[in-house]
Amino acid sequence: MGPGTEYTYLEEFIMAQIYVASPFFSPEQIDRVQRVEQALEANPTVVDFYSPRLHQDAEHEQFTKPWATEIYHRDMDQIAAAQIVVTVIDFEAENVDSGTAYELGVATMSHKPIIVLQEKTEQVNLMISESLHWYTQDVKALATYDFQQLPSNEFTGKVL
Repeated sequence: MGPGTEYTYLEEFIMAQIYVASPFFSPEQIDRVQRVEQALEANPTVVDFYSPRLHQDAEHEQFTKPWATEIYHRDMDQIAAAQIVVTVIDFEAENVDSGTAYELGVATMSHKPIIVLQEKTEQVNLMISESLHWYTQDVKALATYDFQQLPSNEFTGKVL
């Protein structure tokens, strides 16, 4: 990577306005986050978004310690740069994706609004239900949600 490429690379990541926190370990999870990405792309109030699924490229070999360090710092920088976090919480309540939960904790402590998509009808941990800004069960709603005005609503399902 030359000096000119490095500047463009850093500029690309600093521009993200929305951070997408979602597991992407199974075909079902990948399909779901892809539909979230498509909805955000279609939304006229979205300036830009950063989805870690799309940014797994790294200078280091995948699944090595240097790779993990690089990805961790990149993702943390993106959460810091984001104004809003959009998350997918489609996992069983007792089997929460630890990476997504960690990202939501960082977003909460950074006072960023958390927009939640939950397509499955699982109970939600109260730490998530009480920290979210807006909740939907329909991914299509992300294509029309006003990310400039940020209307809010509450989670009304079962919590644990």
